[in-house]
Amino acid sequence: MRLALISDIHGNDVAFEAVAGELERLELDACVCLGDAVQGGAQPAEVVSRLRGLACPVVMGNADDFLLEIPEESPEPIKEQMLEVREWTLSQLSPEDVAFIRAFQPVVEVIVEPGTRLHAFHGSPSSFDDVLLPWSDLEALEPFTGVDADLLAGGHTHLQWSRRIGDTLYVNPGSVGLAYDRYQPEEDFKLTAVAEFAIVTGGGSEPGVEFRRLPYSRERLLEAIRSSGRPAAESFAADWP
Repeated sequence: MRLALISDIHGNDVAFEAVAGELERLELDACVCLGDAVQGGAQPAEVVSRLRGLACPVVMGNADDFLLEIPEESPEPIKEQMLEVREWTLSQLSPEDVAFIRAFQPVVEVIVEPGTRLHAFHGSPSSFDDVLLPWSDLEALEPFTGVDADLLAGGHTHLQWSRRIGDTLYVNPGSVGLAYDRYQPEEDFKLTAVAEFAIVTGGGSEPGVEFRRLPYSRERLLEAIRSSGRPAAESFAADWP
């Protein structure tokens, strides 16, 4: 059985369309979305529609939750522009779209194959805000331990990578809609018109993982941003130089 892991679409339907087409071409058995599907980009309603059509389980991400309710405490400062984009995003969604987002689950569990159990989340099994990166210290591993699963799948950090945590394999598929090089200089930040996802294979003694990077049309994306009415559209478009 082959299962796709997608995450962090962030309202970029140009990227999501490319990935959805690739998943159909590959004839995979299933798909799980690890959250942060809608908020941030210029095509929130289009992403919700395509996600509905994909009919896959969706994890609640921090950005999804932010759409539903502004948190009283946030690990990141909530800037005025974020609130403006949130209000615009909500104006693009129907009540049925919002109800669809509200039904996202904190954790999704899937049997990839008999004997291969997947535990999927956004940040960690206990919080969509938790961060795990290759250079994180041992303390950051604590929320990921003690889970009865063969595979752990999380998003949130927009970085494709995997590692062993005890006897369990952790996989992050990267970002469909907001991929970027985490090693680039902060003063020269730019996004990349590449959609990231992963394919996991169950069965056997060890799960298999394959990372994919799929280019999409930067020109189509910029056109969608500039014609959307999204707040700060030009500065957002400038992030794809």
